[in-house]
Amino acid sequence: MKSPPLSAEQLEQELAHLPGWEVRDGWLRKTYQTPGWPHTLMLANTIGYLADAAWHHPDLSLGYAQLTVKLQTHAVRALTDLDVALARKIDEVALWKPGPESPLAGFPKQWVHA
Repeated sequence: MKSPPLSAEQLEQELAHLPGWEVRDGWLRKTYQTPGWPHTLMLANTIGYLADAAWHHPDLSLGYAQLTVKLQTHAVRALTDLDVALARKIDEVALWKPGPESPLAGFPKQWVHA
């Protein structure tokens, strides 16, 4: 079943809850900064895992310490709720760090950020 394209108003409402994401050239996109190449590769693999589990696949562009995610529902060549849902999940996982109450120490340097 095809997901219908989001209207401009719907997309604006969704972007209000997706910090750092923007719409450019018909794609929902965000660039993440990482501590370096190994983290960029780990992030790309994590996003690939999430995308495959969701059966909705983004375009990724990798650099030494950054990764850009571009989402679009290819079947309708527009942005749909599928793109928004995957963007939320990517942010949830990519930006996660242990909280102050956690027994986990967290990465000692600056972690992935947008």
